Amino acid sequence: MGKADIGLIGLAVMGENLVMNMESKGFTVAVFNRSTEKVTNFIEGRAKGKNIIGTYSIQELVDHLKSPRKIMMMVKAGKPVDDFIDLLIPYLDKGDIIIDGGNSHFPDTIRRTQYVEGKGLLYIGTGVSGGEEGAFKGPSMMPGGSPDAWPHVKPIFQGICAKVEDGSPCCDWVGSNGAGHFVKMVHNGIEYGDMQLICEAYQLMKDYLGMSAQEMHEVFKEWNKGELNSYLIEITRDILGYKDEDGEPIVDKILDTAGQKGTGKWTSIASLDEGIPLTLIGEAVYARCLSALKEERVEASKVLTGPKPKFEGDKKAFIEDIRSALYASKIVSYAQGYTLLRSAAQTYGWDLNYGGIALMWRGGCIIRSIFLGKIKEAFDKNPELSNLLLDPFFKDKVVKAQDGWRRVVAAAAMNGIPVPAFSTALNYYDGYRSARLPANLLQAQRDYFGAHTYERVDKPRGEFFHTNWTGHGGTTSASTYLA
Repeated sequence: MGKADIGLIGLAVMGENLVMNMESKGFTVAVFNRSTEKVTNFIEGRAKGKNIIGTYSIQELVDHLKSPRKIMMMVKAGKPVDDFIDLLIPYLDKGDIIIDGGNSHFPDTIRRTQYVEGKGLLYIGTGVSGGEEGAFKGPSMMPGGSPDAWPHVKPIFQGICAKVEDGSPCCDWVGSNGAGHFVKMVHNGIEYGDMQLICEAYQLMKDYLGMSAQEMHEVFKEWNKGELNSYLIEITRDILGYKDEDGEPIVDKILDTAGQKGTGKWTSIASLDEGIPLTLIGEAVYARCLSALKEERVEASKVLTGPKPKFEGDKKAFIEDIRSALYASKIVSYAQGYTLLRSAAQTYGWDLNYGGIALMWRGGCIIRSIFLGKIKEAFDKNPELSNLLLDPFFKDKVVKAQDGWRRVVAAAAMNGIPVPAFSTALNYYDGYRSARLPANLLQAQRDYFGAHTYERVDKPRGEFFHTNWTGHGGTTSASTYLA
């Protein structure tokens, strides 16, 4: 069989499917797994008769690879990645490439890139999105790390990833060190937001409009034909139409407590570190946290009162309002996500291609949608665009959607239905379009209790003032001023 083009460590769901994908595109793959019976099972099962080499030690894996050696790890994020890096290093030669394809936290990837490069080797941290099916049929891939490694893995990565209509691959070089994993983290944060928005639309239809799963299935089917066309709307359509063995909708039988793996939380923390208001993704994370308090909520529901949802009016018109709220909130979520990417690019010295990122997300990944094509167009037109809401296409869409959006948020509030993501998106929109916010009062408060100083509207920016508010304060003011 000769030597393999790439080695892969970790034969769990994603690893195994990526190997099958690589082999189907003409690459020979050598595989290794810490519990070696997985290697045997794979080689004698799915991989039988294919250009896949099973290996039973790091030495054997390395010996089967063409130079420069490329080894991709699909192992659990955290310590296992560091352990495998240290296991691999002694067997590798200058210029060999270690690739982490897991959901690693970007600061770890920054640290590992430096560490591996210090040993004369090259490192890539790549986001891989699309779940099990994506790994097999074509994922979206977001590689970053040592730039010199990219030409060696580019034919493989772009060979196996998803392609959009014109054949463009949903994979390109993102930037140095942790850039790839940062972009994947923001992708996952946006995914949290998109899912929460869909769940709020579902709850409004169910609890306010009293719709059945089958009726909602029809609505999502219709929505997927228009500007909301996306993977998540499509699977929601399918979920709502899926019946259990007794013929009842299975969705109604699923316990309402959400799990999470941490990437949405990381996105929210990164936004706080950067001072960027990522309110919608933050609310989506908190909504999952609140859902996990199931027993407390059941108890609270017995003692805490609120209005009983009661709908009067044109159901069809209100469904259209929900669609408007969903679309406008989605625009806000992506606008926020992109402002975080822009801020982090400055902080970490990454040269991010924002239109290119939208293209990478256009196919193969969980947030894939026709909507992303419009984001790519926006950044192609204006690479310096500071906020997606200012792009003529998106500005126009939000302006058209906002009446329905406001009606939905108001109706939800009046009927006691929680819509944290719809509401926070609207609050961000109203805050962002406000020439003046009440932070002048806030600065006065800070100056009153802590002599933190303030700037004045009638003086140039950068001049700071302090008022002796009580008459018995001193003239000393605090030296640090953080907006």
